[in-house]
Amino acid sequence: MTAWLADFWSHLHTAEGLRQTIEVGGLGLMCLIIFAETGLLVGFFLPGDSLLVTAGVLSVANGGRPAYFQPWELTALLTLAAIVGDQTGHWLGRRYGLVMETKPDSWWYKRRHLEAARGYFAQKGPLAIVLARFVPLLRTFVPFAAGMGEMSTARFLRWNILGGVLWINSLVWLGHALGATPLADQLHKVILIVVAVSLVPLAWAAGKRLLTSGPETRT
Repeated sequence: MTAWLADFWSHLHTAEGLRQTIEVGGLGLMCLIIFAETGLLVGFFLPGDSLLVTAGVLSVANGGRPAYFQPWELTALLTLAAIVGDQTGHWLGRRYGLVMETKPDSWWYKRRHLEAARGYFAQKGPLAIVLARFVPLLRTFVPFAAGMGEMSTARFLRWNILGGVLWINSLVWLGHALGATPLADQLHKVILIVVAVSLVPLAWAAGKRLLTSGPETRT
């Protein structure tokens, strides 16, 4: 099972593999990936940001390549998948949060990821639900952490909708804008930039934590 996941992860994290996955799986598979990454703890390894940008690129005809999707349909369905995913993560956190507190680490669950999400949620409050959409790992674990924190379903839904709309639309339309340019043929470079930018908040938080912790904490 883990070998299969490793192969799938490697395939999804290359520009050509991601493009092939989107072309073959279509909207249905993309919605499933977005839902799993945001709603299920096992989806933390999925490439949400790069998938959205690539899908946006493929929504534009360029040279001999047809447009695979209508951008408005693409954004509407993926936004719905993202909202349902986060809401599912929140529900799972409310229902199973106490169980996960005592669960040992495994290939699909790392306690440090949940702790980081809880710390981020405690620091940012409800705004974390929006900001976490743009940060790998956090967008998987923050909804669960919000559920563990007993945030009401109605209040979470309002922030969830805002975050889902901003995340999906910003990256899909970025890809759509790039789709008619020469950068569409250098998708691997675009994805590298998107991934690097998305990791900046994690690197910043890690550096800040390292600088502000005492010597006894770092040892």
